[in-house]
Amino acid sequence: MRGLILRRLLVLPLIVLAVYTLTFILAWLVPGNPLEREGRRPPPEVEAAMRRQYHLDSPLNFYGEYLSRASGVAWLTGTSDKPFDLGPSLGHPDWTVNRIISDGLPVSMTLGAGAMLIAVVVGVASGVVAGLRPGSFADAATQVMTVIGISLPGFVTGSTLLLLLAARFHLFPFGGWGGLSYAVLPMVALSLPFAAYIARLMRFGMIEQMQTDHVRTALAKGLSRRQAAIRHAMRNAFLPVLSYLGPATAVAMTGSFVVEKVFAVPGLGRHFVDAVLGKDLTLIMGVVLVYSTMLVLFNLAVDVLYHWVDPRIDAAG
Repeated sequence: MRGLILRRLLVLPLIVLAVYTLTFILAWLVPGNPLEREGRRPPPEVEAAMRRQYHLDSPLNFYGEYLSRASGVAWLTGTSDKPFDLGPSLGHPDWTVNRIISDGLPVSMTLGAGAMLIAVVVGVASGVVAGLRPGSFADAATQVMTVIGISLPGFVTGSTLLLLLAARFHLFPFGGWGGLSYAVLPMVALSLPFAAYIARLMRFGMIEQMQTDHVRTALAKGLSRRQAAIRHAMRNAFLPVLSYLGPATAVAMTGSFVVEKVFAVPGLGRHFVDAVLGKDLTLIMGVVLVYSTMLVLFNLAVDVLYHWVDPRIDAAG
């Protein structure tokens, strides 16, 4: 186990560097002027000075300078006073990328964590019920709901929830971020596709596990289907779900761009969308670095949990 964690931590910087490089190339090639605000460009001499200041006059200079500051190398060499300096936001001159991320990431993580909790509870429960009774009405209803949950885009689900539960019946606030009542609708909207996919994985896993020899032996010894499912089938059936939870949780916590936009949630997703539209290179790179790091760490956590749930699995492979 220690060897697995050590190898993954050693590989982590290489993965993040590859993601950083690819994102930099794509972001740099996107047309637009990052120094242009609300359709107004600064005077030529001011723009030239700002390009030199932010290293926008040379892609190689920007790539190396930003990577040095973001990775902490500049801090170690004494050229920066921050250990992980993601630079100033080009689209928000009064804000740094560190501040934008520190303000928006906790909101996105709270929204994503709540959505994944709902998704796991609903998805596992419905998948188990459908898997224990294949061909039944519960199974058919679960399959229909999974298709709907996976197929509907987030803005359709979110808009529908807003129109029905907020505008029509006034059960929840119409948008924004505050107490629990503000979080319910965006969490539900964000959780639906994840819950649908988890339910599908759990259903297939339960159907497969209920046909294995050890479960049949347990049934022959007098256990009910429910007891056999809980004691012998659910643990192995949950393994595909567990492998899915790593990247899914990272996406939910940092990639809820559409849901945050629909419900006016002040999370990281809204800032990232604005950064892409305005070619705010420093904010784009900062968000991607945080997201890629979280993705690798969540996948590492899943590998560790995989080994803990079933030590026979060679997680290192």
